[in-house]
Amino acid sequence: GRPRRRRGERGVYMAPLTVAQLCVLAGLPEPVAEHRFAAPRRWRFDWAWPEDMLALEVDGGVWTRGRHTRGAGFLRDIEKLNAAAIAGWSVLRTTPDHVQTQGLADVERWFVAHSDHGTA
Repeated sequence: GRPRRRRGERGVYMAPLTVAQLCVLAGLPEPVAEHRFAAPRRWRFDWAWPEDMLALEVDGGVWTRGRHTRGAGFLRDIEKLNAAAIAGWSVLRTTPDHVQTQGLADVERWFVAHSDHGTA
């Protein structure tokens, strides 16, 4: 599913905040969008903190048989995430509806547990 739009001043619809904007507002390090890893593969993380080797994948279509939950897409995700783990990456996963809540909370908990970038 698509992230919900929020209503701004005068009833004008504004695009939802990006993960990078949410992180900055929460006092977390700003991630890089569409970070490519494991060259020469064309794999990308939705959001990444390359210096910390942390990635956040935002998987849509969970309830509508989207790419991440159908056979071939699911198998490609397994290959990608296993390669990331072998290379030393920590990969957190969330859905578009949970980025602002559980996704952001998981990122914050990761930073608290693994570095001095996070907030206490």
